[in-house]
Amino acid sequence: MRTFWDRLRHTVLFELVALSIIAVFGSWVTGHSMQEIGLLGLGMSLLAMGWNFVYNWLFDKWYVANRGTKPRTVAMRVAHALLFEGGLLGFGIVAIMWWLQMNFVQALLLDIGFAVFFLIYAFVYNWVYDLVFPVPAPQAA
Repeated sequence: MRTFWDRLRHTVLFELVALSIIAVFGSWVTGHSMQEIGLLGLGMSLLAMGWNFVYNWLFDKWYVANRGTKPRTVAMRVAHALLFEGGLLGFGIVAIMWWLQMNFVQALLLDIGFAVFFLIYAFVYNWVYDLVFPVPAPQAA
């Protein structure tokens, strides 16, 4: 499997490439400066990481209190994902409205655009990363 340093490189490159793409294309689409969009992208990334931590911590506490240690069903996992994305969308819209002084509809569309971008980007990035930095073959003992 991948080493700690490989995972660190993967994560740092993922964020740097994403922020570069977002700054350039986001500026072009919205008419805001690359600096404004780049800082928004950085803020949204930090927001997503913070929300991921808080949401999953709270969800785990709720789950254990209400379901114990039962395995999570597909329906529970779908609900978990939808609630996470809904919360992130809500926080993201507010952040975009504040940072770029956009109205609700503009911020909603931009936030949906971010979500679609990251869905496609994560798929392509991870595929290309695996081609450029393949997982080393296991060493024979």
